[in-house]
Amino acid sequence: MRGLILALMLALVGGQKQDLEPVFHTGKTYLYGYESFILHGLPGRGLAMAGVRLTCKLEISHVSQSDHLLQIRSPKLEEFNGFWPTDPFTPSSRLTDTIAACLSQAFKFEYTEGRVGSIFAPEDCPILCTNLVRGILNMMQITIKKSQNVYELQEAGIEGICQTRYVIQDDSKNNRATISKSKDLTNCQEKAVKNMGMAYIRPCPTCPLKVRNIKGTVMFTYKMKYDDSGALMTSATSKQVYQVSPFNEPNGAAVMEARQELSLVDIRRTPISAPKTQLQNQGSLRYHFSGELLQMPIPLIRIRNPDLQLTETLQQLVQNNEEAATKEASIQFLRMVQLFRIVTLDQIESLWVQFANDLPYRHWFLSAICAAGATDTFRFLKQKIHDEKLNIWEAAATLPLAFHFVTPNKQTLEVASTFLTCPQIQKAPMLRIIVYLGYGSMVNKYCAQTSLCPNELLQPLHDLATEATSKGDAKDMALALKAIGNAGEPASIKRILKFLPTFSPAAASLPNRIHVDALLALRKIARKDLVKVREISLQVFMDNALAPNIRMVACVVLFETKPGLTTVTAMASSMLTEPSLQVASFTYSHMKALAVGRIPQLYNLSAACNIAIKLLSPRLDRLSYRYSKVMHVGDYSSEYQAGAIWRVYLMNSPSTMFPSDIITKVRGYYANTATDIIEVALQSQSLTELIRKKNIPFAEYDTYKTLKELGKTLLGWKELPPEDPLMSAYVKILGQEIAFVDIDKDAIQQTMTSLTGSSNWQPVVKKVVEEVQRGISGQWTLPAMVAELRHIVPTVVGVPLELSLCGTMLAQAAADVRIQMSPPLSDNFRPSQLLETNTDIHADIKPKAYFHMIAMMGINTQYFQSGLEFHAELSANTTMKFDARINMKEKNLKLEMPPCRQEVELAAVRSEVYAISRNMEKVDSEKKSHLVPEGEVPSISDQAFQSSERSSGPGSWKQSNIPSVISKGYQQDSEEAHHNRVRGRFYARIFCRKFESLGCSACLSLKSRNSAFLRKTYLHKLVGELEAKIVLKPVHTDADIDKIQLEIQAGSKAASKITDVASSGSKEEDEPSLYENIQAKLKKILGIENVFKVANKTRHRKKRIHMEEKTAVTDLWAVPSATPLSSSSSSSTASSADGKDPGNEHKKDEIRQSGKQPGSSKSSSRSSSVSSASSKICSSSEDHSGARHCSGDSEYSNPQANLPVYQLWFKPADEQDPGREVLNSSITSSSSSAGDEGISRAMSQPKFLGDSKPPVLAAVLRAIHRDGQPTGLKLILYTDTQPMRSRTQVFVSSITGSSRWKLCADASVINSHKALGYLKWGRDCQDYQIATQIATGQFAAYPAMQMKLKWSKVPSIVRTTARWLYSFLPGAAYVLGYSQRQQRGPSHQATLVMALTSPRTCDVVLKLPELTIYDRAIRLPLPFPSSPGTPISALPSPERNVFSQATLSVIENLKARCSIFQNTITTFNGVEFNYSMPTNCYHVLVQDCSPELKFLVMMKRLEESADLIAINVRLASHEVDMYVSNGLIQLKINGVQAPTDVPYTSNSDASMLISKEKEGLSLKAPDYGIDKLYYDGHRLKIQVAFWMAGKTCGICGKYDAEKEREYQMPSGYLAKDAVSFGQSWIISEDPCAGACKLQRKFVKIEKPVAFEKAAAKCFSVEPVLHCVEGCSATRTVPVSVGFHCVPLDSALDLEGQTRLGQKSEDVVSTVSAHTACSCHQQPCPA
Repeated sequence: MRGLILALMLALVGGQKQDLEPVFHTGKTYLYGYESFILHGLPGRGLAMAGVRLTCKLEISHVSQSDHLLQIRSPKLEEFNGFWPTDPFTPSSRLTDTIAACLSQAFKFEYTEGRVGSIFAPEDCPILCTNLVRGILNMMQITIKKSQNVYELQEAGIEGICQTRYVIQDDSKNNRATISKSKDLTNCQEKAVKNMGMAYIRPCPTCPLKVRNIKGTVMFTYKMKYDDSGALMTSATSKQVYQVSPFNEPNGAAVMEARQELSLVDIRRTPISAPKTQLQNQGSLRYHFSGELLQMPIPLIRIRNPDLQLTETLQQLVQNNEEAATKEASIQFLRMVQLFRIVTLDQIESLWVQFANDLPYRHWFLSAICAAGATDTFRFLKQKIHDEKLNIWEAAATLPLAFHFVTPNKQTLEVASTFLTCPQIQKAPMLRIIVYLGYGSMVNKYCAQTSLCPNELLQPLHDLATEATSKGDAKDMALALKAIGNAGEPASIKRILKFLPTFSPAAASLPNRIHVDALLALRKIARKDLVKVREISLQVFMDNALAPNIRMVACVVLFETKPGLTTVTAMASSMLTEPSLQVASFTYSHMKALAVGRIPQLYNLSAACNIAIKLLSPRLDRLSYRYSKVMHVGDYSSEYQAGAIWRVYLMNSPSTMFPSDIITKVRGYYANTATDIIEVALQSQSLTELIRKKNIPFAEYDTYKTLKELGKTLLGWKELPPEDPLMSAYVKILGQEIAFVDIDKDAIQQTMTSLTGSSNWQPVVKKVVEEVQRGISGQWTLPAMVAELRHIVPTVVGVPLELSLCGTMLAQAAADVRIQMSPPLSDNFRPSQLLETNTDIHADIKPKAYFHMIAMMGINTQYFQSGLEFHAELSANTTMKFDARINMKEKNLKLEMPPCRQEVELAAVRSEVYAISRNMEKVDSEKKSHLVPEGEVPSISDQAFQSSERSSGPGSWKQSNIPSVISKGYQQDSEEAHHNRVRGRFYARIFCRKFESLGCSACLSLKSRNSAFLRKTYLHKLVGELEAKIVLKPVHTDADIDKIQLEIQAGSKAASKITDVASSGSKEEDEPSLYENIQAKLKKILGIENVFKVANKTRHRKKRIHMEEKTAVTDLWAVPSATPLSSSSSSSTASSADGKDPGNEHKKDEIRQSGKQPGSSKSSSRSSSVSSASSKICSSSEDHSGARHCSGDSEYSNPQANLPVYQLWFKPADEQDPGREVLNSSITSSSSSAGDEGISRAMSQPKFLGDSKPPVLAAVLRAIHRDGQPTGLKLILYTDTQPMRSRTQVFVSSITGSSRWKLCADASVINSHKALGYLKWGRDCQDYQIATQIATGQFAAYPAMQMKLKWSKVPSIVRTTARWLYSFLPGAAYVLGYSQRQQRGPSHQATLVMALTSPRTCDVVLKLPELTIYDRAIRLPLPFPSSPGTPISALPSPERNVFSQATLSVIENLKARCSIFQNTITTFNGVEFNYSMPTNCYHVLVQDCSPELKFLVMMKRLEESADLIAINVRLASHEVDMYVSNGLIQLKINGVQAPTDVPYTSNSDASMLISKEKEGLSLKAPDYGIDKLYYDGHRLKIQVAFWMAGKTCGICGKYDAEKEREYQMPSGYLAKDAVSFGQSWIISEDPCAGACKLQRKFVKIEKPVAFEKAAAKCFSVEPVLHCVEGCSATRTVPVSVGFHCVPLDSALDLEGQTRLGQKSEDVVSTVSAHTACSCHQQPCPA
């Protein structure tokens, strides 16, 4: 046993590892050589890189216990800027001296068991030097586990505490060891990182690591030599790599590589001398951020005298702005911002005194102050606003920017809190809103940096909410909630819940918009307390007692918390029994929108919604426009790691026909982050009240009092609460609400009054006109910094790596506008005077916009910069200089402008990437290398042998789909230069289009030189130089152009204007020509004879060709040869008419589409054969009623019913006139192809409107040359409008007689079902032509519209562009869900057919030459008044033009109608039910339930006949009775018999008209809300106005689209069936005075009831119809009623009960309701 124990002890001792922690012995100095360098660039040879290298000697000595000294000797700093590894490092002597000075003294550090503790440095040592020391000591940080050779742990270092993996290789034989250490810099617990400007960018914690675009790692290798005295580190190396991948591609990454090497040189006995000064503790190894935060990613500034430098910079800015040096101005502006961050408040004040009164300097000054965001600049703005040195508009512009850019800290938050109490801000509501919202945003940014947010920061917002609640101030409540929402802190949840009725009953009295604001305030809080917000929003969403729009907003908030599958499923389950269709429709469409999303961050939510919508009924997807929806557009590119979504939330309320709340937002995604870019919302209520007639005293009329009394008899009835018209809007940028506005009733009415014609608006118009006449002159500049994003991490060397983005915007405008009016306006100004004045306008306007973005990756300190710098510029510039003369009386406009005198760059986009090296010692001399090396570019002659296909640029990548005509089409009239260097480094191309007659040319220039020749990645394509610009250049012609003139003449003088131009400006006004002479002149000037002479010849020739081919081909659609557009097209395709063509089967389909009459034997035989062959096939689609379409019973019943939708044919309406069937067969066959010949006739019609009509408009565009001979174009317009048809012709031609180029356009409405048009141009309008036809008709028994486009010959550029778009069409159709079929059709024709299969759905078929795209049952946004199977004869008569009546028909179909016929009732919401009314009892059919109580319509069935009804209408002081007596309709008004054949009109404040219509009477009272009421004794129809939506009640319903809540009783209780619902609206009468012997009573279940395991008595919650006392029931009907049960010994009884509806409904039972009574012993007084 002892031997075993001894063996184990020896094994244990032998297995113990030697201590490998480096040891520095006392009395010795260890001398090391140290070298480190950093390089930035793209991997691969041939691209420029930038970097720095630091070399020095290190002396390390052990002082006492854990204290060690470090002395750095001979430091040397070198810069690299060039191509690695061929170019050398360049010494930087001055920067070396600066570094050596701060490293001259010794540093002390604590070092124990391989771990570095505190570091001590001289007090005046810059942070940069201390961080360099940290980089050196970081190499000595080693954590050894003696029992393991491979292990992982979290280790502290310069980059923070990160996951570290060790591998130890011990060579015990040679007493040596190798230690390898690697760190994953993306997996750190406490990472040293600094982010600026990223408070609004939300990271995704659940996203996979692979989508991260910044990855970093570092690896250390140590060589150790050990003996009994300890281990000695002989060498150490490190390699750190940061890879930045903007896109999702492994080879497309920019790389930062840092290396360190530490090697032992010598060990000496001489110790290091102790420091002469006191050393300060600088903390641990963790990197310290300091000076690099002040240095923006712009060229270095040597700061010596900041206020003087600011003065010089400001002066240079204004000078550069005047000289249009925009890029220099952008850089100078950023320098100014940086200088403002370091100056003191006194220096800012002195600068303000110097420049405040000079407007150009003032704008630059204020913009830079806002962008600086320092404490002093923020305090300066507060002081200026307090002293009223800024006007309200300047304050409104600067405050949002200042709050956005200010750095949130304790000092700036204190200043921000003083903004809230500033009197000047308190008295300006707009500034007060901006400040409170800005303060909330500041709190949000500050608390994002800390784990616990101080309550005192939120207290001002909470106090505002409390004060507003106590005062009942809705505007301040909204402001407080919005500011709390900007802050987004969970500590505010309790305050928010006080505004939600679900959690605070007192909040039920608050306006709905306050509830909505409270919910929206939770959205940002969800980022910190997801579970709590999800719980709150789910409870609100499930609360059926709340208004629908509140619950829909809760749905939005709930989905933004990304709920899991269980929550989403619970929402879907609740929708199955949801009483509000508004909420159900909104939730379903929201789920559907999320289900199709492709955003990686929403994958789990998308999957959950995809499952949930399968639980819901598809009928929710078929709801109409009246129901709330969510519209969603979005996409995500995995290659770019970027995506975006655009959502529109449309929320309807019961009182609106259209959305009352609209919220639209755009959210962007990049890698694993998301940003809310912009959100705009518009909320409104009762805006329809504004379109009504006002000032009608409804409350003074008898009807108002009658309805008040009636409400007492209807148990539980309450009028709707009053709603004032209100409109509010808010704007959020980057998730922060920056402004909102509430426009209440008074403001809206003032605006509407001014727009609709108040008595005092003329002076306002006159004042505006006078201000305009004074002119506008000046220059305006608006600079702004739009973004500053910075991400800084340390490197192992000790210098920071910065990824930054900085953007500036500059908007400029210079204007000089002068206006003169004659005669001048008189004192008694009338707007009609403006129609009799001559106005001269001189304008010179030069707007300009410039955007500059700088992105950097590299080292950015206040001493030196090194890395990659990316610049992108976007500029837009234009000049508008003109003189205009407007003569309103003569209907003449004359505009003159100068020609192109110099080259103008209209728009440009440029980008370039450099490798830069800068240092403070040489600020003026920077090293900058293009990333892609420059080289010689071969001349154009070197490229001459290349084909046009190869030089077609970007379009040559897919030659099969994009033919070579693309390049040829562009090359025809373009001035082009194309350079293509070897391996594709350089690309340049210029496209120009000359307009010689106007003396200018427009050019598009494209240039690029990138590194894609190295690697085909998106990043390499972006890196380099890119330029695209549009330039306007002058064109040198034989005669210089003096000016360009445009003159437009309308009216009777249009013809003379053209003749005057033709006669070179000679006036003949003293000898007025006869109309015939002017007409002849016009025809000669326009060359009309030539146009129609050629057209007539072509028409006769094509007729002959058509007659010859008609025997072989009877359809013009199938064979392009029959298309009578040109002789070439007809002859070139004639050979395809035989049956040998491979597309013959398709031709049959096309022939079936010709819409021929049965007179054609070939057509009928083909149709019947196809029909019989497929007679047993059923269509897989279903119509709106759910019936499947099957055919086969009859061969001729519906030959198209069993065909696919793309094989059905269109039948024009004008060819199906029953009168045409009596024509003989020869006439029928000759007109069988009239559908296609219509286009041909339109293209060759010889009728010239000028033969019978004068022109209505003439326009002349000409260039006035100095030699006096003008050039240009003239346009003349003719119109001919008749009751049945109309026509318009336009002719354009050159004003010089030598050119025969012309453009001719003709559009005509042939009849009520067809419109034709054509466009021709070229020599005498014969070179090119396009024709179109629009017709209505039938498409397989459905009403349809067909649009047909034909072309014979078009320019190559049009053909090329069309084919390019054509290549995208299949993909677009697939994405949109359309079906497509590859089949060849007519090569020069496109046809679109839209068939209305129901009022809300349509079928679409688009036939192109080689592709057919189709789809069925496409949802329409608005219902269209038609139904399947509508015959053509039922379409509007020819007297009613289809095209002019379409809009009116849609509007009429939107209006609500209620109808009663026999026992069938159809409500305003379209719900149909049967209800047999008890006789002689008035029912409330419809009444106004708003507080105005404007009208009441009651109806009863007459006792003498069950089919006859009588109605009673109450309007204002009128009581109208309509009834039937002796078979005739009778009318009584206020109890007096009135004739029915004479219209009756009221003379009160609101109009009412009663007139005879058809067999009955109609009543129209639009001011009351009744558009029309029709009564004929048997039938009643009521149509109410739009603005009555949600304000009606009665049997006709509430007109609120809530079909699930249609059976709503007066008490608001939902009836169990239609009978209970109808009976609840019976009006009780005095049984002794009236004929109705029925009244509603509460009833009791007579039989014993067991409730909750005990005997109980149950009383009905709602009263039931019973006969009055003394009458017995002769007829009853069963009804279902809810009952409330109480114990048998309860005191509750029916006696004296008038309302039990507030009691709970415990059981449902069926009882008998009385509908007829027999009275014998009625207790009536004598």
